[in-house]
Amino acid sequence: MSSEARAAGRADRAGRARPRTAARVAAVQALYQIEHNDTVAEPVIEEFQRHRLHAEARAAEPEAGAPGEADARLFAAIVRGAARNRAEIDPLIAGALPADWALDRLDPVLRALLRAAAGELLAPDGPPPRVVLNEYLDVAHSFFSGQEPGLANGVLDNIARQLKPAEMGPSRKAGADPAGGA
Repeated sequence: MSSEARAAGRADRAGRARPRTAARVAAVQALYQIEHNDTVAEPVIEEFQRHRLHAEARAAEPEAGAPGEADARLFAAIVRGAARNRAEIDPLIAGALPADWALDRLDPVLRALLRAAAGELLAPDGPPPRVVLNEYLDVAHSFFSGQEPGLANGVLDNIARQLKPAEMGPSRKAGADPAGGA
């Protein structure tokens, strides 16, 4: 499997990153860049679309860890949605974190991942919440090898149950730590 396919978290049988998964990886990277550079979404979206998302751009300027061929529309929708709804997303994330964790204490890549996923969960026409959780858990594993994927899973499960309770069903463990004990 190529490093790009591994970076995207999921690959097809030929080892290529799937376009929707690659879009989510790129969205996390873009949201990280937006926060790190204290900028707005549109120039970052344009930069990614010109230089990082398509096979031609990656062939001209190869970059380690770049996502595979990505679904550019999904990428832009995730980044725009997360940036536009950040005032609603950040309190959702903060409320789902363990009591002794503040949002600004999180690794910035993890914070970007949670914002991207929460943005998709907020979208009225978005994918089913279990798809969002599975995809971002895979993305978390592509960025982290420690406890961060478990924390992301717990936080996103909590948010999904708040936003889409009918689709998520009852909690599996009554009284369980919403962040998976991390």
